Amino acid sequence: MTESSPPAPGTRPKLVLASGSPRRLALLQQSGIEPDALLPADLDETPLKGERPRELARRLARAKLDVALAAARHGEDLREAFVVSADTVVAVGRRILPKPEVADEAEACMRLLSGRTHRVYTAVCIAGPRDRTRERLVETRVRFKRLAAREIDAYVASGEWRGKAGGYAIQGLAGGFVVKVVGSYSAVVGLPLYETIALLEGEGYPVRAAWRAAA
Repeated sequence: MTESSPPAPGTRPKLVLASGSPRRLALLQQSGIEPDALLPADLDETPLKGERPRELARRLARAKLDVALAAARHGEDLREAFVVSADTVVAVGRRILPKPEVADEAEACMRLLSGRTHRVYTAVCIAGPRDRTRERLVETRVRFKRLAAREIDAYVASGEWRGKAGGYAIQGLAGGFVVKVVGSYSAVVGLPLYETIALLEGEGYPVRAAWRAAA
């Protein structure tokens, strides 16, 4: 890939979020960062044979970055933009939980998570204007209360689980099931803010410039 030049001094560099997730967008906005474009990638997220949860999160985050980076560099407007991608995987031991699309899958996830501690792996990747990439993998432990059948039935009926890693959204109704979180809450939502900001700043993106402008 051809190396791009950094943004001209005094101009605000553009930023692309390689995701269509409203949760990841909201987290970036919480940090004072408003993406200039959303470039989600349509990928097959099926785990490879024998692939571990952390490896899957890394592989998918990198693949999303590659797709968005290629799209951004193809046009003039985003040729020098920073690109951020992420992927979240929920696992019990080495068993990777799906992103359910049908009620039976969601119910199975809730029964598996009930009364247990599981792990959430979120990988974040960034690329700067020179296409150099940086990445971090964040592991968070989450413990659910023991769920009664009526609680599982009600949650499945809500439909909130649809398309969510592990069949739940910690920032939504399922937050009432969470007994304990050890690690990054924002990573469980979908984007580890501390690590994302650190990566962007390390590559030269002025994260806090928008804070001053808002003041």
